Amino acid sequence: MTKPVCLILGAGAGIGGHVAKRFAREGYHACLARRTDQAGLDKIVSEIEDAGGSASGFILNAMEEGSIEELVTQIEANIGPIAVAVFNLGAQIGDRGLASTSLKAFEMGWRIATFGLFRLAQVLFPYMEQRGQGALLVTSATAAMRGNAGQHSHASAMGGRRMLCQSLNAQFASKGIHVAHIVIDGAVDAPDTLGKMLGPERFQALREKKGLDNDGLLVPAEVANTYFHVAHQHRSAWTFELDLRAHSDLAWWNHASNPDLK
Repeated sequence: MTKPVCLILGAGAGIGGHVAKRFAREGYHACLARRTDQAGLDKIVSEIEDAGGSASGFILNAMEEGSIEELVTQIEANIGPIAVAVFNLGAQIGDRGLASTSLKAFEMGWRIATFGLFRLAQVLFPYMEQRGQGALLVTSATAAMRGNAGQHSHASAMGGRRMLCQSLNAQFASKGIHVAHIVIDGAVDAPDTLGKMLGPERFQALREKKGLDNDGLLVPAEVANTYFHVAHQHRSAWTFELDLRAHSDLAWWNHASNPDLK
């Protein structure tokens, strides 16, 4: 019997990789796609298989024309029906003022955050609509809710991502397709996202101050548990938008910025 597929676009060692492991543990075939690092991709796939699950890894440049469309078509034809898709691609280009944000950088944020999601939905939703069910979980960020200085590209791209999720819901919720916009309102304890942004020393210092046993950073495995729950909600009580943060963080509407990330 063919297993249902959970496709993760943006399957790094943080949220994406842990979501893949969580769904694979429940009988899904996890399809992990990421832009670079074949060794890191192979490691997550091996960990899933060693735990008794099944998975496939793909190196994917989501900016490349036709790449997302080809991957979805290939999986549907050769692996199985995509029951859940997770759009976990980030579009953070760093803290840049208006003058230092090039046209190319600004457009890149939109192409990843908004256009990439549009392309995924356009190729995937006809399959889900034909089956009468499916879930698309969209990882988002505080920038989707509030713009800050230095976030011209990121905030506009993530704001567009949020509005696209609302538009997709307006058209497809009644057809059995559940779209959830998930705001990650805080720092995630992930070495290949926050770790790369801060550098090894600052990342470890932040972990010792807020993370580890303090649970002051978002723990990817716990985030993955929430994703799994949302993907399996009864349609009479679907969550269309939610935000996640650690217990010690103020919500996005209560503070201007996170001083630990400055």
